[in-house]
Amino acid sequence: MTRVDIRPVLRAAQPPLGALAPALALGALAAGSSVALLATSAWLIARAAEQPPILFLGFAIVGVRAFAIGRAVLRYLERVAGHDAALRALAGLRVSVFRRLVPVAPDGLRATRSGDVLTTVVQDVDALQDLPLRVVQPLVSAAIVAGLAVVGVAWVSPQAALVLAIGLAVTAAAATAVLAALSRDAERRISPLRADLADAVLEYVSRWETLRAFGADGERREALLALDARLRRAQSRQSAAAGAVAALVTLGGGAMLIATLLAVQPELASGALSGPELAMLVLLPLAVIEVVGALPSAVGAWWRVRTSAERIATVVPEHVPAEIPLAPEHPRALPPIGQPGASSLRLAGVAAHWPGDARPALAPLDLELHPGDRVVLEGPSGAGKTTLAHVLVRFLEHEGRYELGGVDVRELHPDEVRRRVVLLEQHPHLFDESIRQNLIFARDTASEDELLAVLERVGLGEWAVERGGLDAPVGERGRLVSGGQAQRIALARALLCDAPVLVLDEPTANVDADRSEALLEELLGAAAGPERAVLVISHAPVPDRLVTRRVRIRPAR
Repeated sequence: MTRVDIRPVLRAAQPPLGALAPALALGALAAGSSVALLATSAWLIARAAEQPPILFLGFAIVGVRAFAIGRAVLRYLERVAGHDAALRALAGLRVSVFRRLVPVAPDGLRATRSGDVLTTVVQDVDALQDLPLRVVQPLVSAAIVAGLAVVGVAWVSPQAALVLAIGLAVTAAAATAVLAALSRDAERRISPLRADLADAVLEYVSRWETLRAFGADGERREALLALDARLRRAQSRQSAAAGAVAALVTLGGGAMLIATLLAVQPELASGALSGPELAMLVLLPLAVIEVVGALPSAVGAWWRVRTSAERIATVVPEHVPAEIPLAPEHPRALPPIGQPGASSLRLAGVAAHWPGDARPALAPLDLELHPGDRVVLEGPSGAGKTTLAHVLVRFLEHEGRYELGGVDVRELHPDEVRRRVVLLEQHPHLFDESIRQNLIFARDTASEDELLAVLERVGLGEWAVERGGLDAPVGERGRLVSGGQAQRIALARALLCDAPVLVLDEPTANVDADRSEALLEELLGAAAGPERAVLVISHAPVPDRLVTRRVRIRPAR
């Protein structure tokens, strides 16, 4: 399996040092305050038991108060500063992911499941905020605090410092090893399992009516439950590993306490070490181990971050495939619609490949479309009819020459081409909004009269009034309307944007046979108008009286 380069993703997720430095400093100070609080408290209690003059305890009393308040305040400030830096970096990362997705969608993502894209854009991107918060921050704080603690203890007792250093290293290494043995495989499987579950849920919900109609909903539901059980087992294993690590860290702290007590006995017996100093040295490892105990969790967080970064780098390609068109650096402008030849479309020897497929998907084709043309594209399945539709709207790059308004489309921005050439797909997408909202994003300045007029042109005027007007909902993915009504709404949307070329991909696929000819008459007749060219891709027969000519394509060899 080819390893993907995750460094660009990690660099985007990691805030700049200048933005993260305050959080790192505050985190180290907060962790240091916790250690200093326990050490000072231990010394103060033991020294107070000797009943010295209160003057000798004043400094320690002030220190306990300062460290107690400072620990809470510094931790709060560290969280605010750290999350602010991480979320700012996350916002930039999310924008960069969308910027990498948009040029390759939809045809550059044909091999990627919808659940993978959804999980990557949402959960995997969110998981990368753990890089500064749960990987870098704990590592920096633990290194600084542990180093200063060992140096400070060595100033009082070299033997205790040696025990502390060895104990911290052994505990951290053992906890990390236990975490790797129990949880690393689960950490790697959780993100893919989440994607599998999201994809299965999306398919089940979007196709529930069909599954129910054929009695397959129970089987798919069982598959969903099986996926959910696998995900829960992986998450349970992850939680069990975290519990085992926490127990091992606690055991390590207790072992260091006993080892320190034994190591400093000679110094205590010789009088080189006082009782308050003994209490401080014995209890201090319990505070330091809490800081160092975050290291295994940081390692686990790093595994999750790495897995999410690999998924982002795999699902969202850094480089656009050669089969996907890019916008030119200095795009040309098309002549205004209405000028002679401004809306003509001409193909000369145009062929195409799908991304990653060496076999041609479309054999070289010549085609011309002018306003008023009604052309039917015919050919067997797999001949490349849908491929041609995607070439026309610049979803796919092509070989040969493709001109729009007399200009080579490679010199135009793809969005400019899509404003002139509109594709009505076999399954048009309707948003879970009202009829109005599904229309006006084609032209947001359209008035209510214009919206009703365009619905009337596609034969939905009376239907829209019966449903309650333009504010009637269409449901998620158009569930509340029939396939034919969805096609008509999509056509009304296309008519609103005044595109001079309409490409209809299997427009009658979702319509009853006895109504398909009536729909074609409306699509190719008054609805489209004489100022537009219409290219129809259809397996269903189209009457000769509705078209100006037919073009047949052959499968590529």
